[in-house]
Amino acid sequence: MKIYLAGPDVFLPDAVEVGQRKAAICARHGLAGLYPLDNAVELSADGASLAIYRSNEAMMMASDAIVANLTPFRGASADAGTVFELGFMAGRGKLCLGYSNDIWSYTERVRRREPVSAAGDRRLTDADGLWIEDFGLADNLMIVHGLDVHGCPLIAPRLPPLDPWHDLAAFEACVRLAAERLAPPPKPTARPTMRAARRR
Repeated sequence: MKIYLAGPDVFLPDAVEVGQRKAAICARHGLAGLYPLDNAVELSADGASLAIYRSNEAMMMASDAIVANLTPFRGASADAGTVFELGFMAGRGKLCLGYSNDIWSYTERVRRREPVSAAGDRRLTDADGLWIEDFGLADNLMIVHGLDVHGCPLIAPRLPPLDPWHDLAAFEACVRLAAERLAPPPKPTARPTMRAARRR
């Protein structure tokens, strides 16, 4: 079974090594991890961005499930490209799993980034006066409940890891769940024939 490994990990300075660690974890659980940087695309070539998109899409189409790193990236929410890939897989009925190494709610992360005010109707608003989604969830409700409906609830640690971009405990928990969910059903045991049963 193949797992598409989505996330902003590809932007890390040691992105290739992180991908190798993730693939090794998948292999230990009997799965093949497909990492976006496995695709060989010359970044300076014309049309490189479209080539990357098509390569990643082909990987997703070939995969049985996705494990998405939804740790907030460059903002209060998950990486936009990763969220697209999660929706892409959900739309095709694939198993969807995700994890975040951030333990705070989406609302709390917004509050830590900018002034938040309470409107007259008890809604919270940001510095621009726009309503902040406040359901106590780890991220936007479409992300969180998309996982609930199309796979398993978002995995997160009880305590924030010291290095959220390299701690793979929550990732491995997702892989373990994927291995369990994708495992072929056990073969039924053969019933004894009538003749064999009579001999007993």
